[in-house]
Amino acid sequence: MRPAGRFVAAVLSELEQVAEVGMTTRDLDAHAHQMIRAAGARSVYLGYHPSFGAMPYPGVLCTSVNDAALHGLPSDQVLAGGDVVSVDFAAQVDGWVADSAVTFQLPPTTTEAQRLLATTAAALEAGIAMARVGGRMGDISAAIGKVGQDAGYGVNSDFGGHGVGRTMHEDPHVPNRGRRGTGPRLKKGLVIAVEPWFMAETEDYVIDDDGWTIRSADGSLAAHFEHTIALTEAGPLVLTARE
Repeated sequence: MRPAGRFVAAVLSELEQVAEVGMTTRDLDAHAHQMIRAAGARSVYLGYHPSFGAMPYPGVLCTSVNDAALHGLPSDQVLAGGDVVSVDFAAQVDGWVADSAVTFQLPPTTTEAQRLLATTAAALEAGIAMARVGGRMGDISAAIGKVGQDAGYGVNSDFGGHGVGRTMHEDPHVPNRGRRGTGPRLKKGLVIAVEPWFMAETEDYVIDDDGWTIRSADGSLAAHFEHTIALTEAGPLVLTARE
């Protein structure tokens, strides 16, 4: 799964570099689509149609802006200065999938947004640190939730991490809130996506009419970070680590 992880990481790194004021989220999606074709990879988002989606997914990225936390559809929304942009990307390379997400703010940055981003990224690192062979899933969940709750942010466990392998969403579910010492045993060779997402002032969300885009219920900012990791005897291996 390393090649898939490296490709996903490279795409996210480039998208963060090319994103600028005046672009649309559809522009970012087109750029990612071009990279997929050039690499001979396959999108696992395009055409994906779970029960909650009002339509098959129309893009290769989930691009969620400001109060949108997850599953934002590519659109003609023009990015503005100060926008908080979450980009979630998964792809299949040689039959294996990797999944990752990053959130960044277009300049000018704000203290409020940068604190939310730094906290969500720290929660991802805390969760990964607890992904140890012999531990429990609740160890990961508790670590993520504690970082968010200690910072005063809304932590919702309806959507979270998941197993990754030949397909994007596999068992087990990796909640963003839980209790240490509970849940399934963490075994060597398990590959999961660890996926914290926090909202600045609430843990409640609403879903747009498109059946996809998840927003904070009060319009406050949201952030989302994710890595695909493999559990090894030597510790967690981050397959989507970005240079």
